[in-house]
Amino acid sequence: VVTSLGPRGMSGLRNVKMATDLGELLVPYMPTIRVPRTGDRVFKSECAFSYDSPESEGGLYVCLNSFLGFGREHVERHYRKTGQSVYMHLKRHVKEKATGAAGGAIPRRRNGKVFLDLELNRDFNGGDYEYEDEAKLVIFPDHFEIPLPNIEELPALVTIACDAILNAPSPYKKQESDSWEEEIQVSKHARSLTQQENGVRIPPSGWKCAKCEMRENLWLNLTDGSVLCGKWFFDGSGGNGHALEHYKKTNFPLAVKLDTVTPDGADVYSFDEEEAVLDPHISEHLLHFGIDMLQMQRTENGHHTDNHVQPRVSDWEVIQEAGLKLKPVYGSGYTGIKNLANSCYLSTTMQVLFSIPEFQRAYVGNLQRIFDYSPLDPTQDFNTQMAKLGHGLLSGQYSKPPMKSELIEQVMKEDYKQQQRGISPKMFKALVSKGHPEFSSNRQQDAHEFLLHLINLVERNSSGSENPSDVFRFLVEERVQCCQTQKVRYTQRVDYLMQLPVPLEAASNREELIAYESKRKEAEENMRPPPEPVRARIPFTACLQAFTEPENVPDFWSSALQAKSAGVKTSRFASFPEYMVVQIKKFTFGVDWVPKKLDVSIDVPDFLDLNRLRATGLQAGEEELPDLTPPIVIPEDTRGENLLTTPEIDESSVMQLAEMGFPLEACRKAVYYTGNMGAEMAFNWIIAHMEEPDFAEPLAVPTYMEPDLPSPSLPTTSALDNQPPEESISILTSMGFPRHHTIQALKATNNNLERALDWIFTHPDCEEESEAMSDTADTEPNDNSYELFAFISHMGASTMSGHYVCHIKKEGRWLIYNDHKVCLSERPPKDLGYMYFYRRLSSC
Repeated sequence: VVTSLGPRGMSGLRNVKMATDLGELLVPYMPTIRVPRTGDRVFKSECAFSYDSPESEGGLYVCLNSFLGFGREHVERHYRKTGQSVYMHLKRHVKEKATGAAGGAIPRRRNGKVFLDLELNRDFNGGDYEYEDEAKLVIFPDHFEIPLPNIEELPALVTIACDAILNAPSPYKKQESDSWEEEIQVSKHARSLTQQENGVRIPPSGWKCAKCEMRENLWLNLTDGSVLCGKWFFDGSGGNGHALEHYKKTNFPLAVKLDTVTPDGADVYSFDEEEAVLDPHISEHLLHFGIDMLQMQRTENGHHTDNHVQPRVSDWEVIQEAGLKLKPVYGSGYTGIKNLANSCYLSTTMQVLFSIPEFQRAYVGNLQRIFDYSPLDPTQDFNTQMAKLGHGLLSGQYSKPPMKSELIEQVMKEDYKQQQRGISPKMFKALVSKGHPEFSSNRQQDAHEFLLHLINLVERNSSGSENPSDVFRFLVEERVQCCQTQKVRYTQRVDYLMQLPVPLEAASNREELIAYESKRKEAEENMRPPPEPVRARIPFTACLQAFTEPENVPDFWSSALQAKSAGVKTSRFASFPEYMVVQIKKFTFGVDWVPKKLDVSIDVPDFLDLNRLRATGLQAGEEELPDLTPPIVIPEDTRGENLLTTPEIDESSVMQLAEMGFPLEACRKAVYYTGNMGAEMAFNWIIAHMEEPDFAEPLAVPTYMEPDLPSPSLPTTSALDNQPPEESISILTSMGFPRHHTIQALKATNNNLERALDWIFTHPDCEEESEAMSDTADTEPNDNSYELFAFISHMGASTMSGHYVCHIKKEGRWLIYNDHKVCLSERPPKDLGYMYFYRRLSSC
């Protein structure tokens, strides 16, 4: 019952013979063997470092202590790092059924057990395969093998542990049932919510916070219809917390995130209950403010029905190159990714990123270092999972052509379906989407939003090492002009992609579109079938021109007039990235709040010259706007009173930190000095200041009187032009960062405290960069030309539905990546893309 496969097999075997039974053999290891408890995840279908599985040649080793799975080439590393010696080795033997076997026959199972709680690792002809499962215990380092089951001979604890592992569900299925969506409870305020009859109607687009200029992370209060920004969000979006401030003043408890409203529901948050909640009456609550979810549902259903009407089906056929006999390709860089139910937005994005040398070098090039220094639970380490995914895509191990004999047999059967298996990114998706209300769901998502989310994760996890997302980073110069005084202000912000508007009025087939619209209305009035839709053809130059056009600045406050005025803003490039991502803004909302996708064809060029979009800075003859901030609005109940300022401290964040074991007074100081931006920001302050002698001393805040505030009627000028607010500088310098570093961070992030803090952590060596940026126009090469090397296309009427594929140019030829299928492209549909990726050409 016991064999040895290790290098010290003979001596180990003698030791086994000396053992009276298997129980005695396992006695030294019993303290390390655990029985999986409720909540433990058992990774018995996938290696933590590779895409090896029980179907792989070497099988899978499951640690009987951590329940992590490891392929043959990675299990030794885990043994050396942890000293854990006992593993369960799982092997599934898959083979085709014998000729003439009845379809659907029950697979043969060794020992009567099926330890894989998932389907066969085959994407087609699953009924043509049968399998045998084999399980045994392996003791390291001598590789003693104990075939299972040996119920009478094994200790009871070992038998129970093995049985629990063999019968454990997939960790991902458990995660789905335990996901945030399942745990959300109905709000206690939902049924009794009183809504104000104030006539507020929410438009389908153009939202912004009523208290600031934020246009993302916006929340609609379901009581009074206020649109306000949320707090800083972990994925890089954020706000200034005005929605929470509004609740504290009004006690209006429920708010809905505006960009999550779909026919199926919306994300609702209860400030009173401090968690995401369900609102069974969300449809009528939104209808109160003009958002008709039932109308959205009817229209959405109409879209699904219209999927069988041209040209929507044509989009699916053209983008996927349906009807063409595409030649499959195999090997390094040609590995497909399985679709995990609406995960193609993730697959296409990662295929493009790992076609970029900087991402290949950062993760696959450092594979061994990343794996060697990975934490004890590598499934929760971002860099490990990025390296694993990159290696899976680039190694060629999971993209091998079928054997010649298999091809001949398939042709003889007239069942020629030459497909690769690809890799299944379950572990990667579970990690990068953890805690995110959108990406953690099984709904389709926007590839553009996922790219920004992924870039943010890369930056957060690149401290002290190469940050490959820097290849997308560039500075945008924004020029704002007061229309009355003609004075200007120049600011810079960091961005990672260029969003191009789609000017439908510039369509080259405008007359054809007008004729179609007339026929459509006539058919609708006469209850006849609609005519075949006409796709608008938009010149790419028109999109670029629309990008450069001045846009109005809503609620512009002119520091020259010290009053609101009309203002216009233009954007140019202060620096150029190595890789330019261009997103075509195809998605919009109709007046009925129904998300719509513009049906357009754009002649996107293979080569892109952006020289004419270079920023110029302050020009001769231009006069700058005074560097003043809008006057502080004092609430009516305190106006005219001289009040001592007392610190407002978020006590919930203080308690979160105190529960970690930090002194209470230190927690209060941390929350105060980080501007009540949450426990995570305060934690960073604690780490930076915990060695200081007054770390645990009570908070001492200087007091000042209201008259000391700048008077709106007596403006003062800052000592430095374009200087960030002094209070923002003080908060960051109090955290231990150099003053010049904090000023640079605030300028780069448009004076957003949270973004500035994140920027500081991801740009520790920016002192030299600041000097270089000041002379951008001189240091940038004169030729800023780019070549198209990849694009992602979307099929469907909304980002919340449909399908994504990508095309990538490698070795001079275009390829199509459609989930697990990778083929040579015959007709890459460049004019129907959604996101385009350009590589900067070497300057002369």
